[in-house]
Amino acid sequence: MALGVDSVRWNLRFLYENAGPALEADMARCREASQALADRYAGRVARLTAAGLLDLVRGLEALEERLGRLESYAYLNFITQTEDAPASALMQQIEALTAELGRQTVFFRVEWNQLPAETAERLLAAPELAVYRHYLTVLRNRAPHQLGLQEEQLLQALAPVGRSAWNTLFDKLMSQLRFGPDQRTEEEVLAGLYRPERPLRQQAALELTRGLQDNLHILTHIFNTLAQEKAIMDRLRRYPHWDSAINLHNELKPETVSTLLDTVTSGYGIVQRYYRMKRELLGLDELFDYDRYAPLPGAEGEKALSWPECRSVVLEAFAAFSPEMAEMADGFFRERRLHAPVLPGKASGAFAHPTVPSARPYVLLNYTGRREDVFTLAHELGHGVHQTLAARQGLYNSDTPLVLAETASVFAEMLVFRAMLKRERSATRRCALVAGKLESIFATVFRQVAMNRFEAAMHEGRSRGELSAERLSALWLDTQGAMFADSVTLTDNYRLWWAYIPHFLATPGYVYAYAFGELLVLALYARYEQEGWAFVPAYLRLLAAGGSRDPYALLAPFGIDLDDPAFWQGGLELIRALLAEAEEASAVQGRD
Repeated sequence: MALGVDSVRWNLRFLYENAGPALEADMARCREASQALADRYAGRVARLTAAGLLDLVRGLEALEERLGRLESYAYLNFITQTEDAPASALMQQIEALTAELGRQTVFFRVEWNQLPAETAERLLAAPELAVYRHYLTVLRNRAPHQLGLQEEQLLQALAPVGRSAWNTLFDKLMSQLRFGPDQRTEEEVLAGLYRPERPLRQQAALELTRGLQDNLHILTHIFNTLAQEKAIMDRLRRYPHWDSAINLHNELKPETVSTLLDTVTSGYGIVQRYYRMKRELLGLDELFDYDRYAPLPGAEGEKALSWPECRSVVLEAFAAFSPEMAEMADGFFRERRLHAPVLPGKASGAFAHPTVPSARPYVLLNYTGRREDVFTLAHELGHGVHQTLAARQGLYNSDTPLVLAETASVFAEMLVFRAMLKRERSATRRCALVAGKLESIFATVFRQVAMNRFEAAMHEGRSRGELSAERLSALWLDTQGAMFADSVTLTDNYRLWWAYIPHFLATPGYVYAYAFGELLVLALYARYEQEGWAFVPAYLRLLAAGGSRDPYALLAPFGIDLDDPAFWQGGLELIRALLAEAEEASAVQGRD
């Protein structure tokens, strides 16, 4: 059927109306502003009053806002057409500018962190700096890992040929790969894993594996290079563990993260219990990795949802929770801030890009009409609403820690799921719907933690020398196998599927944030079911706070103790309850 999605392509006018001349003008303005700040303040931070420091921080924020607009435009322009040489050249040009300006302005971070503690505390207590107190405190927390001015300037100068360049290469490679005789894109071949016909799922898995195998030498080199680059940076910055940097970025204590990871791995039995049930429902003697996303009986005949139908489902669910939330989400449709069709050269997956507070967020997805795509749209629009609300904090206070950045997206998914489930009367289709939600939760909680365990093994292994593709594959199977045990048989093809996951490369250690967000949302949604409308203002205030405080402080109004294992176990209990709901629905199938 026609999905009505071909014309759903974003207009980047909120960034630049007339890109060519405006881009050149803004690049020139950024260079002028950066030079002026360096000329006025470099070497003088220690002598600044609170008012003087406020002027400097505001100047830097304005510079980064303009630069962020350039970066956002270049990236969004590139990511839908990675084969386009001018788009790629523009992104590299902006990355070089970012490195140039970063080298000029890094003096502030270095000099601020070199201030004596008593001087910094006096400035932080000044009322003039109240709005930036958290931002400046976070910078001070990174002081033990800071290098000297010359070293920091050198790292800024080398940035365009470092991690970002390798990630661009990965994006180009994966978006331009074609799989199988039909030359399918990555997005299209992954969609084949959701087909009801088992031979088609097998074929999709085989085609994905062969495509990765043909490029494994490049992918293995990228993974090793970036793992080694991280090891070097960790050593230079004196981070004690491979995940110390991401924990500091997330403003979390290592103990909090360990509690989360230990609790989730202790719950792997939930995954195994579900897949044993699924094997029985599918009537299979053995469930293989390519069967994990097979539709259950009652779901395999679901018609594809058109784009207008998808829009209606999501916005109605949002409006039932908060009309304000629905209005903000609808803005992405009205203002053409969505890019939805599957296209050659377009990156796979989905994301919401916050751009800068003075512009608007944008959402990318690859829409094929599956029910999972409806939840993906809800997820990314949840991010978009969060980014819209947090933008009111300004650039420096809107950047939400990664672990809370997933809160709005996962909550939005839950709203759509509960709305769809409420309307469904067929026990067979209810079972399929709940099972689909469980699989989404597993992908967000248990699979992400299993991937975190793979990352840990990869970084620890790389510290002892280069890792072969065979070794990476063995680590992948070990850590994934711990989650599935004997409930799913992992084939040789599955060994290579670490190689297409970008999170390992772009933001090392990021993936546990998904588990954090999902379990947190389960707790928040349970609170919403208890409190009703009274919950909504508090929830929207949480989103609007952005990154103005750390996660512990932001969640304090909800009475959440992130260091209490019982809190995380409570999330697992809610997943078990959802699994029991699926089991109950499956037991009455055929009585519709």
